[in-house]
Amino acid sequence: MALRPIILHPDPRLKKVCPPVEAVTDELRALADDMLETMYDAPGIGLAAPQIGQMLRLIVLDCVKDEDAEPRPIVMFNPEILSASEETGTYEEGCLSIPEQFAEVERPTEVTVTWLDRDGARQEEHFDGLWATCVQHEIDHLNGKLFIDYLGPMKRQMITRKMQKLKREKARA
Repeated sequence: MALRPIILHPDPRLKKVCPPVEAVTDELRALADDMLETMYDAPGIGLAAPQIGQMLRLIVLDCVKDEDAEPRPIVMFNPEILSASEETGTYEEGCLSIPEQFAEVERPTEVTVTWLDRDGARQEEHFDGLWATCVQHEIDHLNGKLFIDYLGPMKRQMITRKMQKLKREKARA
């Protein structure tokens, strides 16, 4: 397993729709393992393949925050939301590609998702709370959408300018 560099916004790869995974291979399972290691190291609760420059429909997540609880890493190839609740909730979201920037985003409070697991088997699960928010946020990445796209233009531009400045500073370092 290896840590992968996380792409920072603004980057055109973060705005592209990713094609589906044709087949779950050993190479893709290794990529998923790298993504989990990168996500835990960051630390984050979700990571999408385009965030590490891999343009395919793959996300990883683990929303278990209690250090005494057993981690629950989930690898999803080709995740799709089958249904979403009419009820919405607001969470303060952040993103590993937009470090240290947070904003309130309104999303459905519950979703049912289907995906292919590490073995290529179809899975389906109902998520609520933080898990529902996280899986929607990560699936958005696969569709070229960032959490800041839910914000008003002023706030979105302010965050983008901060990120451009951060990228310039990192380039100089």
